[in-house]
Amino acid sequence: MHDKILLEDCSDLSRRIDTDRFGPFVFQPGFRVAAVDLALHRVEDAHARFVASPLSQVANRLQQEILVSSVFGTNTIEGGTLSEEETASALSLDPRQVQAVEQQRALNIKAAYDLSQAAAKTPGWSLTTEFIIDLHRLITADIPHEDNRPGLIRDNPKTRVTYVGDAAHGGRYKPPQYGKDIERLLSALIAWHGELAAAGIPALIRAPLVHFYYERIHPFWDGNGRVGRVIEATLLQTAGYRYAPFALARYYLQNIDAYFTLFNGCRKAAEKGRDAPNQAFVDFHLEGMRQTINTLHDRVNLLVNRLLYESRIRRALDDKRINARQYTILSFLLDRGRPLPLDEVRRAPWYTSLYLKLNDKTRQRDLHRLRELELAFLDTDNALWPGFVVPGNIKPLGKPESR
Repeated sequence: MHDKILLEDCSDLSRRIDTDRFGPFVFQPGFRVAAVDLALHRVEDAHARFVASPLSQVANRLQQEILVSSVFGTNTIEGGTLSEEETASALSLDPRQVQAVEQQRALNIKAAYDLSQAAAKTPGWSLTTEFIIDLHRLITADIPHEDNRPGLIRDNPKTRVTYVGDAAHGGRYKPPQYGKDIERLLSALIAWHGELAAAGIPALIRAPLVHFYYERIHPFWDGNGRVGRVIEATLLQTAGYRYAPFALARYYLQNIDAYFTLFNGCRKAAEKGRDAPNQAFVDFHLEGMRQTINTLHDRVNLLVNRLLYESRIRRALDDKRINARQYTILSFLLDRGRPLPLDEVRRAPWYTSLYLKLNDKTRQRDLHRLRELELAFLDTDNALWPGFVVPGNIKPLGKPESR
């Protein structure tokens, strides 16, 4: 793997930063080495299997799916209202076609992803304050907010107090308010990350720790969550992890209550002086990476199987093992990519037009032949499946269907 796992005693990697108004702020690894070893190797194993899969055949399709899913996920976490389909439409817009703030939010996240990917591909790249500010500038560009200025560090006036969190997720937290404190802590976070990297702490642990402490600092008026997740993804990409770093946003959305609660839970554990206060957040991240990579691996296999199936049914038509009607049915199933109730298929106008001048026995024989060749499956619930997905409850073939 691109990032060596060299974990020893991390206790000397804690750093206390004194600020002018916020008081002391402590960066600490906050995890037990023995407790993360197995989880690290499970993620590494999952990633090794994933990159060994036939990715090149479906890379463009997978990348586009991840982009839409990730932008939808990270945007929805922060209150975005676009559906996944609307997100896909927004991402295809020319900037001159943008008419709504929600569309702009989606395009801004994509711009930040582009910057992240470019950084990860740059030899010798390292995290800097300038990079974080650039991310924020991209993510909040042309988004109306009463205080926010793209790329401007928050500096609260005395009459304005910023709080983060809510009672439902472990309580409210008051982050640093004074601009110079925020700037000092952001610089310290970047320096601390460099120390972790030099000590051999793997990106799978460094990335969530930086994400966690970045959100604790909360350096901007708006967009902190989106920026924090892109920082995390960039660190993972730089270490060689492909696709999963952005796709992880969907895991956070699916586990949003745990995600928000862990920020407060780990902070309070540190304030109480508990051992390994950040363990739960690191564990959450590692499990998210493992699940995300495995989900992507399954998706690659499915996409490859679809490609093979498409070639298979084309050959069957060319070899005259199936007729044009049967090919039309299979093409429809391929396009839908999921099982459909047989009755629903038979009622569809395109299907009825295939058999307008033919009797019911012809229709039965056509379906029977497709099932016989295992180009389509019928399950015990009378749902028709495309041949690249095998149901667990296949209906016995028997004689041609009489329905």
